Amino acid sequence: DDVAGCPPPKRARLNPTTSTIAEDSKFSYSQPMHTANPNISQQPLMSSVLDDNNTTLTTSDTATTLERLKQNLNGNISNNINNSSISSSTQTNHCQLHTKIFSNSEKEILRLIGQHLQSVGLSHTVDSLILESGCVLEHEQASNFRDLIISGKWTEALIALDKLKQYIAEQDGIQQMKYLILEQKYFELIEDEQAMEALHCLRNEIRPLNIRIERTHQLTAFLMFTSMKDMYKAANWSGKGFASRDKLMEKLQKYFPPDIMLPPKRLESLLSQAIQLQQEQCTYHVEPGRLSIEDVSLLQDHTCSKQTLPCVTVQTLTNHTDEVWFCKFSPDGTKLATGSKDGNLYIYDVDMTTYKLKLRKHFDGHSFGIGFIAWCPFSRYIIACGTDECSEIWIWDIQREEQRSRIHHTPDDSLTCAAWLPCGTRFVCGGSRGQFYYCDIDGNVIDNWEGVRLQCLNVTSDGVILAADAQKRISSYKFDSLTDQQIIHEDHPIMSFTISKDGRLALLNIATQGVHLWDLHDRQLLRKYQGVTQGHYVNHATFGGPNEEFIASGSEDSKVYLWHRKQERPIMIFSGHTRTVNCVSWHPILPLLFASASDDATVRIWSTIEHQCQTESSTNSD
Repeated sequence: DDVAGCPPPKRARLNPTTSTIAEDSKFSYSQPMHTANPNISQQPLMSSVLDDNNTTLTTSDTATTLERLKQNLNGNISNNINNSSISSSTQTNHCQLHTKIFSNSEKEILRLIGQHLQSVGLSHTVDSLILESGCVLEHEQASNFRDLIISGKWTEALIALDKLKQYIAEQDGIQQMKYLILEQKYFELIEDEQAMEALHCLRNEIRPLNIRIERTHQLTAFLMFTSMKDMYKAANWSGKGFASRDKLMEKLQKYFPPDIMLPPKRLESLLSQAIQLQQEQCTYHVEPGRLSIEDVSLLQDHTCSKQTLPCVTVQTLTNHTDEVWFCKFSPDGTKLATGSKDGNLYIYDVDMTTYKLKLRKHFDGHSFGIGFIAWCPFSRYIIACGTDECSEIWIWDIQREEQRSRIHHTPDDSLTCAAWLPCGTRFVCGGSRGQFYYCDIDGNVIDNWEGVRLQCLNVTSDGVILAADAQKRISSYKFDSLTDQQIIHEDHPIMSFTISKDGRLALLNIATQGVHLWDLHDRQLLRKYQGVTQGHYVNHATFGGPNEEFIASGSEDSKVYLWHRKQERPIMIFSGHTRTVNCVSWHPILPLLFASASDDATVRIWSTIEHQCQTESSTNSD
């Protein structure tokens, strides 16, 4: 008779020596069936129990019903058998079978859990999960295919693959899978020193597939290796055995739809995606690299505190005697350059471990002060520009600690900004009086553009020249064809701008408005950051963090403002300077370090509390 209203069960057999269910699918059970009554295991094989209608059921019938429940592919029925046994319910005329209808999401979660348990070797726990829930991990044929791959039974595996081809959606998926299987077979034959068989496999099995032609030519060379270690390295193969076959199975698994065979390590993949999303949404996360499962606790969401950000002054540079207008770290991060109204350019060496800065060299003679600094891409040369009254610029060789060249085209020039081209030997410069020059490193003017009153210049990593002009625009310029194209137009004057490393985003300091973020590709205004006090003085903001998730800017209220790029309200405001903060520069490599320059004649170096303690300890030891 049917049990608990179930349809007639699939036949199963009972192992007479262990009283366990033996099945034809991939999962088998060999542990004795535990019962509440220790004497039950001593009963004859055909001892009986009663169902709800007092109908006699043999142990064999019950086992058969359990087998059908366990192999139900849809996972709609679950048997809840206490300790996987026939309990003492015979005394109450009830068979301990409980059914539960699982939702689709619950079934998928059970499969994910089962896959993970199987991957860590808890096979008996997987068996219990399948038995109790009625859900199976994968299609029976797919399970058989996996066993054949792990066992290295290549001929049988190819036959089993043909039976599964109806489930492969990719057009040449079957051919690709056969190639991977035969490649593994080929390598194992070489390791077993069966060169003729390996050659036969290559010529008569792999080559007729007529795919991956270049890879097939490469496979021929592996027959010539005399050292297996060299062959392993060249083939990027770990050798015959479970490890390489399991890796092969992971590659093959990707071709199957998930209802037939779960993608490899699916639970770990989902957890990693969740952690990555939490990292992206964490306002204060500043550590470089992506977090892994091992880096966080899965028992709670990932969050960082404000103390993980650079939020304290770890060093104050006081070499300048007047307002400091600009500061900039070198592209390689080993140096910091600062320029001031006092006409001095100071170069500091950066200790990449302690974050401590030490004065390296200072260059003087800039009679109008230094309002802008541009490092060449190789961190060797610096261009120093003056104010609107300055008609010349200086190029300094930091390595040799000497002046490389000096550009003075006409006395009427106003050269207040410059930017290097990616080659590092040419640059563009200009100013508010309409000068726009294209020059080489020796100061020779190669070309010029008439009538463009420049406020600021930048060059992208792929060589696109961008310039902000007096018409509240940012445009791109091509000197070879003398063509320009407007990209951005603001309603107020653009005092300065900087671009992200990938050239996609531009950060603008706008007179009376503050800091705006633009997408240069889509030509859209993305954010208007709040809080900063911006008048008509030049202020330079910066991108920061390992993926440039942060934005920092000085302010005329003597503070430094810090935003997360996706949030318009500041997440932190730093005090310390006593007058207007003109420029902020974030270290290009160390995400926990930035510098700020102020009219109070100081440059402050900001980092974390941890590095503050390290710096103070180092100073005391010195």
